[in-house]
Amino acid sequence: MLTKKRLIISLLLLTSLLLNAAEKPNVIVIMADDLGFGDISAYGATRVKTPHIDRLAAEGIQFNSGYCSASTCTPTRYSFLTGSYAFRFPNTGIAPPNSPSVIKPGTETIASLLQKGGYKTAVIGKWHLGLGGPDGPDWNGQLKPGPRAIGFDYNFLLPTTNDRVPQVYVENDRVLNLDPADPLWVGSKKPSEDHPTGITHRDTLKMDWTHGHNSTIHNGISRIGFYTGGHAARFRDEDLADAWVDKSVAWIEENKDEPFFLFFASHDLHVPRMPHERFQGKSELSFRGDAIVQLDWCVGELIKALERLELDKNTLVVFCSDNGPVLDDGYADGAVEENGSHKPAGPYSGGKYSVYEGGTRTPFITWWPGKIKPAVSDEIVSTIDLPASMAAMAGVELPTDACLDGFDVLGALLGTSKGRDHIVQQDNGRGGNYGLRVGDWKLQRHDSGRTRNLVVTNKLANADVAHYRLYNLATDPAERNNLAAVHPEIFEDLKARLAKIIEDGRSRS
Repeated sequence: MLTKKRLIISLLLLTSLLLNAAEKPNVIVIMADDLGFGDISAYGATRVKTPHIDRLAAEGIQFNSGYCSASTCTPTRYSFLTGSYAFRFPNTGIAPPNSPSVIKPGTETIASLLQKGGYKTAVIGKWHLGLGGPDGPDWNGQLKPGPRAIGFDYNFLLPTTNDRVPQVYVENDRVLNLDPADPLWVGSKKPSEDHPTGITHRDTLKMDWTHGHNSTIHNGISRIGFYTGGHAARFRDEDLADAWVDKSVAWIEENKDEPFFLFFASHDLHVPRMPHERFQGKSELSFRGDAIVQLDWCVGELIKALERLELDKNTLVVFCSDNGPVLDDGYADGAVEENGSHKPAGPYSGGKYSVYEGGTRTPFITWWPGKIKPAVSDEIVSTIDLPASMAAMAGVELPTDACLDGFDVLGALLGTSKGRDHIVQQDNGRGGNYGLRVGDWKLQRHDSGRTRNLVVTNKLANADVAHYRLYNLATDPAERNNLAAVHPEIFEDLKARLAKIIEDGRSRS
């Protein structure tokens, strides 16, 4: 009798667990890299086609005011994972090759919050948030702490970004396929006088550099930083997207019977743009456009896997980008010469590295068949809101000291309520430049007195700018007409509001 009672209790518990799993949707965040507002056809591009991303936009919510929090990768990724503005924390600028872990163990993240909600979690793709303790990564040992110290059950990573060394995969805590007899060394100085670089062996390169990417050569492309060894672990640039998709589909298949969260961190279309051979020449926009086509294929493969496994109707997909566009970002890949009439940032000025709208306003789409009704939304949402929003969806309470700046905008993401009322933008790291959008008004605060990449149709354009500027985005989306003198009350109010957000140390009450 006791055995029968235990059996009944076990069955009831199992049923309860299955019901709870069914009520919690899977979550996939697909983050593109350097993809601008105008870079996909759903947002107006005509010289490159993105049918798979367009499908998400047509069947889901296409946001016209979707933002990342920074116009460079490391701070945006920091803010996306933690729900806190990166400018509040040290060492959150673009991470160098030997950077230690930027997010400290124990920090609450979107992954750890969803873990608490019963989710399996994985990050597959570009990391660029450092690995290892204060002394940086031990490339030949265990790369701890890393993603698994902040809530991820599994990771398969490009450890930095592919224009920075080393060109190896990291699976969980170790470099994949590393031969102990051929140890990996990574440094900031040339290891020997005869070490080939993009300067000394420029005539051997299959893609030339234009600035700053002229150190160690791998796969015919010179990079930022130096490394030696680890030859069996090295990958080909052309194979990155296939590796991300293969690992992601396999992980989804392994975890299909319980709620899961996958952060699919694409490297497309960051430099060096070297898409797989089957995508080369598939656009009118050089390898940059071909990388967009490759990114679109990745999205299609992930959706195809969800449909094959009958998971699509129980999966929320968020498509976004880590920052706005840039053409010449260090390599001579034809992006400038073949850009023509294409407008990577759409109607906006600036792009990567700037706090103009083109730097942080990017494609942002949510898709959940049967739950989200097709719509185009003007609500303001940001990648920094995803931790708080996903925690709410999973029924997980936010600790007071977590997600300092992210809001629960789940209703806006699902099309049932309003988004946030303001957004702070930054360029890179701490103490740089800021933007504050409130409604139609936009304040720029340039503490550096300089801006970069102001016009994305040219090479990086640096320019002196006034410390403060005020724009009305409804009438001037390109931020050309400074209205500070015309609307002094609004100007002073936004200056004070931005200063308070920065000084308060948090914007979530």
